[in-house]
Amino acid sequence: MDQKERKPFALFPFLAGLLLFFAMNLSSPFSAKATVAAYMDVQGHLHYIQDKSNRTNKKIAIKRLIPRSAGIFSSQTINNFIQAAATEHGVDPFLIKAIIKAESNFNPSAISPKGAQGLMQLMPATARNLQVADPFDPQANITGGTKYLRSLLDSFGWDIELSLAAYNAGPGNVKKTVPNIPETREYVAKVLGNYQSYQMKR
Repeated sequence: MDQKERKPFALFPFLAGLLLFFAMNLSSPFSAKATVAAYMDVQGHLHYIQDKSNRTNKKIAIKRLIPRSAGIFSSQTINNFIQAAATEHGVDPFLIKAIIKAESNFNPSAISPKGAQGLMQLMPATARNLQVADPFDPQANITGGTKYLRSLLDSFGWDIELSLAAYNAGPGNVKKTVPNIPETREYVAKVLGNYQSYQMKR
């Protein structure tokens, strides 16, 4: 066969490789122009979705959905919820406010690494026991959290330090003194500082 007649056939491997390259890149779910985005729902479950972008597939964007009930509330509205809960359960509103400041800094959608939720950072099991259907509802969260605080105050003879320690570490970990747990001791001091500050601004 003539040398000139063989040259066109030499292009076939090149063309086949080129087609295979484009087919793999277009069909691959993790191409160079795609990233995997993930978000965590309020139950703590991760969900993954494919998202086109100019970033490489080595980067994963983490997005946390904000619960519908945890919208934007004015400070006056939050204060009204605090006052109503304080009146209902017989607790100083400044103490409730001091706890919220320490727990969530007034962020209704706050979620701690341990799973505590909302303004007063109620654990899911605690919220259920308090019949708080939606911990991200500011009014429900404050009402439930204040009810829980009142029960602790009653249990510990209205000793605020012990009650705050129990709020942080759990009643079972508190006896006659604040437990020697650095996080709990820091928490009690922080809330008491907030409490004193709010009282001075009375």
